[in-house]
Amino acid sequence: MGTVTAFFGSLVFDDRVMKATLSAKVYASLKKTIDEGTELDISVANAVATAMKDWAISKGATHFTHWFQPLTGITAEKHDSFITPSPDGGVIMEFSGKELIKGEPDASSFPSGGLRATFEARGYTAWDPTSYAFIKGKTLCIPTAFCSYSGHALDKKTPLLRSMEALNKQALRILHLFGNESVKRVTSSVGPEQEYFLVTKEMYEQRPDLRFTGRTLFGAKPPKGQEMDDHYFGVIKPRVAAYMEELNDELWKLGILAKTEHNEVAPAQHELAPIYTTTNIATDHNQLTMEIMQKVAAKHGLVCLLHEKPFAGVNGSGKHNNWSIATDAGQNLLSPGATPYENAQFLLFLCAVIKAVDDYQDLLRISVATAGNDHRLGANEAPPAVVSIFLGDELNAVLEAIETDSPYKGAEKTQMKLGVDVLPKFNRDTTDRNRTSPFAFTGNKFEFRMLGSSNSIACANIMLNSAVAQSLKIYADRLEGAEDFETALHEMIQKTIKDHKHIIFNGNGYDESWIKEATEKRGLLNLRTTPDAVPHILDKKNVEMLTSHGVFTEAEIRSRYEITLENYCKTVVIEANTMVDMAKTQIAPAIESYAADVAKAAAAKKALDAALACSYEIGLVRKLSALTDRIATRAEELEGALLLLDKAKDIGAEAAMIRDSVLAKMGELRVVCDEAETLTAKSYWPFPTYADLLFSVK
Repeated sequence: MGTVTAFFGSLVFDDRVMKATLSAKVYASLKKTIDEGTELDISVANAVATAMKDWAISKGATHFTHWFQPLTGITAEKHDSFITPSPDGGVIMEFSGKELIKGEPDASSFPSGGLRATFEARGYTAWDPTSYAFIKGKTLCIPTAFCSYSGHALDKKTPLLRSMEALNKQALRILHLFGNESVKRVTSSVGPEQEYFLVTKEMYEQRPDLRFTGRTLFGAKPPKGQEMDDHYFGVIKPRVAAYMEELNDELWKLGILAKTEHNEVAPAQHELAPIYTTTNIATDHNQLTMEIMQKVAAKHGLVCLLHEKPFAGVNGSGKHNNWSIATDAGQNLLSPGATPYENAQFLLFLCAVIKAVDDYQDLLRISVATAGNDHRLGANEAPPAVVSIFLGDELNAVLEAIETDSPYKGAEKTQMKLGVDVLPKFNRDTTDRNRTSPFAFTGNKFEFRMLGSSNSIACANIMLNSAVAQSLKIYADRLEGAEDFETALHEMIQKTIKDHKHIIFNGNGYDESWIKEATEKRGLLNLRTTPDAVPHILDKKNVEMLTSHGVFTEAEIRSRYEITLENYCKTVVIEANTMVDMAKTQIAPAIESYAADVAKAAAAKKALDAALACSYEIGLVRKLSALTDRIATRAEELEGALLLLDKAKDIGAEAAMIRDSVLAKMGELRVVCDEAETLTAKSYWPFPTYADLLFSVK
């Protein structure tokens, strides 16, 4: 393979390749489009397409595809070859600027949430030049946006790009007020930490629940789980190390900045973290990362589980979204500065985030809402469903001093009048990390910890970018018309702290007393489930904010409501049907077979000695018989709850019925089946147990 520096990005049509293959004029024009968003000339597109095709063919590619992210949560692609018939009966390899810029995949089978009728099949993909093309297998993949014939966004990339532009527009207004006229662009950056489980493919194939739903629907607690804390950061097992090594190689070839790998808390659980990069590219990279993790696992006889809660009783998997904002000159706007004005600017952007998280806590919760993630949030392994912000003691003390116009002890009792008196230089990471906080400041970025491991990070960053853009807009509107900038700045920061300090919490988010305090005293939202959270996307304040910045149209917002709840319902219904099938066709027959053999053994003992009581065997048979009856009853009750869903008047009502009835029935069926597992001989149990799955990879 050679050194990492030699092959890193070797399958990416990146800036290095563009410089080498494009003329100076074409390169300059394309860079202007990428950096400043100017319109792409068709002659430039043709030149880029030719260079891209030639480069891809030299790497062994025969096809190209517009690679996009529909509302399924995964990526999509339709492959076309480069071949074009030639007059002599052969073929030539062609790829035009028109083919690069736009594609027309069939859109009829992708979720639309009512944005188009099923028979309206036409959809368009549009090249996103800000994200580099790459080669996967023998196919040139061109990152694109995806929209309907009428122009509605049918994907996650389009609103993400819109939200980034909204943030850029409002942040530039603020920076210009501070005299930073040379800044041309502000972008958000993300580094998503990815947690996952590895199990052997052989055992995975024997578990219908894993194959159909990605998680185990049954499973008694093993004798040992994560109680000893011996897996976290432990020595990586040889088979896992070999997997990680190949995974790194594949990611690095695609220019993905995979940086950190380690064992996580639960047995068989691991984590991969990248260096953070521009949000749009980070989103593309994370989608690729999840795909490649699963492909590489298959080559090693493993299966990579990305479900948020594949095993009950041990930690599930999240995806921490490390978010920051920076200028095109490389200045991190969430990094404290060395001068009063730099710190005043930092505090204003910090307050914009605080205000955004408080004003739109419901949108942040919605952005991570899935059936799988509902199992994690608030389960003492992940942040609670209540959104709050952790700032740390020092920064919290600074804000308290500003709020009250009182001396700050860390700055020799300097009055906190922004831009007039000397502000302290804030040190990074002066406090411990709070792993129970949903939204924690970690020195020069915020770590949004509520995302589930299978989530696209696009959703969370769309809402975060948009909400912060709204805060900055309110600030810019006020400051641009102020007679005294410094006084208005001080008053605005002070008001933000007073109005939104209830969202700041530096304590233990797992503590039940915090949930009570948050909801009863502070008035924060506790949207525990997806059906609780998602309807809030239609709230007037949310619709007005998202449409005012051009991130979504009203129709697109409504479609996201429909699709998110539809996905929730379909997911749980598939899980419930799988449970019924496994209980009836595998678990109950296994128990009955074991009970019959135990009864035969008792009869054989009696035949040898009529005086033997055989109390153990008789008692066990009775317990097993009673359990099979209870399993049959619980399975019928679950089936009945599923049948009632047909009576739901709309998707919201169906989701509520699932939350209130179906999930409870699923839990009841699981309890009796898991109890039966503890009484049934292992050789009779129809699929691998938790002990097998969690400790099988060596």
